[in-house]
Amino acid sequence: MGVKNPWEPVQTYSNTQTRRLSRELPVNQDHKKNGDFGILTTQVNKLLDWSRSSSLWPATFGLACCAIEMMSASADRFDIARFGAEVFRASPRQADLMIVAGRCSVKMAPIVRQIYDQMPEPKWVLSMGACASCGGVFNNYAIVQGVDKIVPVDVFVPGCPPTPDMLLFGLNELQRKIREGIPNPPDPLKDSGLKLIGPLGEEL
Repeated sequence: MGVKNPWEPVQTYSNTQTRRLSRELPVNQDHKKNGDFGILTTQVNKLLDWSRSSSLWPATFGLACCAIEMMSASADRFDIARFGAEVFRASPRQADLMIVAGRCSVKMAPIVRQIYDQMPEPKWVLSMGACASCGGVFNNYAIVQGVDKIVPVDVFVPGCPPTPDMLLFGLNELQRKIREGIPNPPDPLKDSGLKLIGPLGEEL
């Protein structure tokens, strides 16, 4: 009949396909200065802020049940490594992010402050959960009513307990804050003149 079916499947064979282009670029043609785009300009402080926000190293530090949610955020289901914050450091000398996960007792407050002081600059604090942010349901003499009375907190994550994706959202907000160059809040101990007494009676 002479009429070709337009819906007939096209069959191709490997010996009739065109060869792939070589991966090697000829130096004399593609690397000439011809005025095309190829130069990226930026500011040094923006580049530093971007690199700091993309490689936050949290301290391995958990106080209560919110630490379980923090561990879940680093597992494969939520994968905090997507945001470059999977390197939990055992030493505060190598960490630049403190995640206060759980309630902080009055007895634990000097240790929290000591760990914060041992972290190098620049450093940030994320308060995870209602107990760390405002005392939560523990409105009594034994629990610090908000860790912002001890350390300067950059981001508060609500919830009791907050889910791992809420922690990831708080981490994204902290990354945005770092990229925009927003400074840390004032230090509560330096501004108030108060001093914490350590477990051995020394002033921190």
